[in-house]
Amino acid sequence: MSQNSLKKIFIAQLQQGQQVSDIFLLSRKTLAETKAGKPYLALALMDKTGEIEARLWDDAVRYDAEADVGDFVLVNATAKSYRDQLQLGVSSLQHVDDAQVQLEQFMPTSKRPLAEMEAELQVVIGSVQDAPLQQLLQAIFQGETLERFVRAPAAKKMHHAYIGGLLEHTLSIIGMAVKTAEHYPMIDGDMLVAGALLHDIAKISEFDFGSVPFDYTDQGRLVGHLVLGAEMVRRAAENIQGLDRDKVDRVTHLILSHHGQLEFGSPVLPMTPEAMLLHHLDDMDAKMNYMEQLCDKMEEPGWQWTAYQRPLERFLYLQGRGEEQDVPMAPQSGQSKQGAPRKYTRLSNGQAKQKQQSLF
Repeated sequence: MSQNSLKKIFIAQLQQGQQVSDIFLLSRKTLAETKAGKPYLALALMDKTGEIEARLWDDAVRYDAEADVGDFVLVNATAKSYRDQLQLGVSSLQHVDDAQVQLEQFMPTSKRPLAEMEAELQVVIGSVQDAPLQQLLQAIFQGETLERFVRAPAAKKMHHAYIGGLLEHTLSIIGMAVKTAEHYPMIDGDMLVAGALLHDIAKISEFDFGSVPFDYTDQGRLVGHLVLGAEMVRRAAENIQGLDRDKVDRVTHLILSHHGQLEFGSPVLPMTPEAMLLHHLDDMDAKMNYMEQLCDKMEEPGWQWTAYQRPLERFLYLQGRGEEQDVPMAPQSGQSKQGAPRKYTRLSNGQAKQKQQSLF
């Protein structure tokens, strides 16, 4: 591959007024018209650091035929501010052959090393004290399923939408689940951890993440990851001795109910304490990641309002990090401050009660 085809600048590095001549992935394209009837292209361009809106105002019809969504394009543009968001004003674009690019430069990836998170996953599975549940998890998280789970995104766009995002999201939920189980003695900690591990397992089949932009598979659209995940668990459970039907039903319920509402795609509402907690932990982690990504994209440090966020149906008041603000990173879920894997243990009822009382 020619050295000229390597990216010189990434979206996260763009500054207002900057002249850009570089390769991006075309993730969205719409041929539209101004109020005066003049055609223009509304585009979204992406690389491994993020996505940016772009507009091409001249010769839109000709450039519309130059590339399709999912193609790589060489863009000549100027970075401009529009409604407090950076946008590219494109003067020209041309198709670039896939063989001329390094795909990893365009695949958004978790900030956490994949190997580190996979090791933490094994620690979590090994911490489950219920032997049949642990055997179920070991039977599922192996081979190709494990390989795909380590690399899969958690969503197409809204949260953890990057390589390794599903595992990062899962481990984050488990970090909160362990603490929550300590706080509420009524919670079956092993069941909650198993549900956290398995709730999105079938996203490895729901999404096509072999190339960017990520998209749904036919099976993902027709069946969905909740039903696919329940099927995976029931198939694996058939070969686990000592795993009774009630326990399988409870694990399956965690998967099927974790969206929390019928209108959000769950065929059943959460009806166990573990299912209720898993739904809220899942929802909270998704929203926190969404807001964290917004903070990362803010050009200036300090507290400021975002544009209206349609997924959350509100404006958000967030602290931008900017280049001048050095924000210390908190330990990731499953890590101590020294970086060692957290030992996942469940307190006895007596210890949990003492822990709970100390909080009040």
